[in-house]
Amino acid sequence: MNIVVLVKHVPDSAGDRRFTDDGLLDRELCDSRLSELDEYAVEQALLLAAQHPGAQVTHLTMGPENAADALRKALAMGGDRGIHVSDECLAGADYLTTSLVLAKAVQALGYDLVVCGMASTDGAGSVIPAMLAERLGVAHMTLAAQLAADDALLTIRRDSDRGSEELSTALPTVVSVTDRSGEPRYPTFKGILAAKKKPVLSWDLSDLGLDDAHPGLVPATRVLATVPRPARQRGTVVTDEGQGAAQLADFLAAHK
Repeated sequence: MNIVVLVKHVPDSAGDRRFTDDGLLDRELCDSRLSELDEYAVEQALLLAAQHPGAQVTHLTMGPENAADALRKALAMGGDRGIHVSDECLAGADYLTTSLVLAKAVQALGYDLVVCGMASTDGAGSVIPAMLAERLGVAHMTLAAQLAADDALLTIRRDSDRGSEELSTALPTVVSVTDRSGEPRYPTFKGILAAKKKPVLSWDLSDLGLDDAHPGLVPATRVLATVPRPARQRGTVVTDEGQGAAQLADFLAAHK
């Protein structure tokens, strides 16, 4: 079984973010990491691979040079190799461009199953799994809380406020997993050392049979303007001298 895991290098959600004049994230001024939600995808892929002797797990990312750090973190958790798609033409890529490039990469790798996180922690669009499956021409299942697979079929459990449902589809397929699918493992020291020796291949557009003239590489969306988040202002302080509750009620009523 060939399992491809999509991983993304994203800005640390706890850090500050800055944008360039053309609306792109200034990656030089922010700390980045493997998207937390993608760690769940890595975990589920590794669990499935452990149940299928001979299975190969490939981690795939698209991004600038430092996006390879996400691959190394994923490989430290487990897996066999990493693929890093990077090209200057992909700066500012939107969902349509990203799904096109990832689909070409997945096709070049060959796959039985593509595992994704439920969303990235930066864009949070949650659309790449569905768009990728459409481009690959296969079925997809989303928001899986539990996975099981044999050589021909993938079965998931999806949980909601109204209950749980079990769904199945034939391989090959694309699936996204939630943060309730099981806690991701921590990379061990041995795993970190082993990750340094695992192959990480760099591909550009030409390796995928694409060039900058391809119409699918022209972003359909772009950022027109960015506005810094306002500085946090000091809140209203109520000194309770017997009327604190009434003052609080008045404040809430005034602000609806």
